[in-house]
Amino acid sequence: MRKPHEMTIDRALLVYLLHLAESFDEAQGRLHGFMTDVKLQQLAFLCELQLFGKGLKGLHFEFFRYAYGAFSKDLDNDLLSLRHKERIENFSLTDKAEEVLKILPEAVEEAEPNQRMVDIVQAVAATYAPQDSSAITQSVEAVEISTPEQPEQKLAIRDISFHSTLLVPSRIEVQGEFTLSPRMAARLNAAMGY
Repeated sequence: MRKPHEMTIDRALLVYLLHLAESFDEAQGRLHGFMTDVKLQQLAFLCELQLFGKGLKGLHFEFFRYAYGAFSKDLDNDLLSLRHKERIENFSLTDKAEEVLKILPEAVEEAEPNQRMVDIVQAVAATYAPQDSSAITQSVEAVEISTPEQPEQKLAIRDISFHSTLLVPSRIEVQGEFTLSPRMAARLNAAMGY
């Protein structure tokens, strides 16, 4: 179960990921693409995998195998909560969410690993946000994972039974985590309406 400070980090990074995903793609002269629940779930899953691959923990969403790739009930609950707090409308940020985006750079500066994590989230968003839901789902389903008990045996997510657990952040050891001072956590919580 996520701790309160982890929920604050998750929600702030979720707002940031949505901001990146709806950003204007100058090369193509358009927004990155239509956002859906499936696409957001896959983006967050890929961010979390990339972070863990670098020995970092920034997001704390548990994921299981779903019909359309990876799914996190925690992420879904955070999204609903941010909608209830009027920080998100559908998948677009509201004016009330702008305060989170103003505070987040200060939070990133508080600790060196925070910047590396934000860089990874930006890279994942730049690579996958322009894709439609079916393309990003195919990317996720092609990812090969293993269990801690048998790290040498890898299995593509598409070959894993539905509702099987894919990712439990609390069980993964890392070298660095996204951290917030109590003051910064309070500021972010206030900006998100908590």
